[in-house]
Amino acid sequence: MSTDATPHDAAPILLELSPAEFRARLPEMLPIYVAAMKYPRGTEYHRAPMWSEHAGRAGWRAVAAALPQDPSTLVAIAYGYRGAPQQWWNQQVRSGMRHAGYSAERIDDALGDYFELTELHVHPDAQGHRIGEALLLRLLDGRPERTVLLSTPEVPDEDNRAWRLYRRLGFRDVVRRFVFTGDARPFAVLGRELPLTVASEPRR
Repeated sequence: MSTDATPHDAAPILLELSPAEFRARLPEMLPIYVAAMKYPRGTEYHRAPMWSEHAGRAGWRAVAAALPQDPSTLVAIAYGYRGAPQQWWNQQVRSGMRHAGYSAERIDDALGDYFELTELHVHPDAQGHRIGEALLLRLLDGRPERTVLLSTPEVPDEDNRAWRLYRRLGFRDVVRRFVFTGDARPFAVLGRELPLTVASEPRR
């Protein structure tokens, strides 16, 4: 067995972005999102204003990743912010939890003090090397919120890298097979308590 590291085996370069840097690099980051989510080309033009607006929200934070052999080219992006009742995602999840039979008290508790992991995407060409895990750990490091919530597309048997990452890091079901307004695919809403820590594992 060879022990020589391939370029992807090296730890990614993680970059924390200011709101101004984030907005300036949207043309680089949005194609990563489109490729990772398998959305039609051109979706990025509709998402740009939303991502830009998100960068002004309370508690916003963004971390991007590049590979050591090409530090000027981003291959992954993650960002989020503190959840609040007036936000669209909060209202959608609140509705989904009601339809799933949660009590008003349980809904208020779940959505009372959380960080919304809004986006976490690794370009398909760079997947499979724990870049997503590195991004997520950096993004959530030191967050003051009690929990973190996210949504991810449903897939058969939870069999893709995103699901394996979230389950490995202890995310549990909040709502399953929920259809957000504007997207026909069913999504799962997952969450876990903060802080997020993960035991050191050998790299495969």
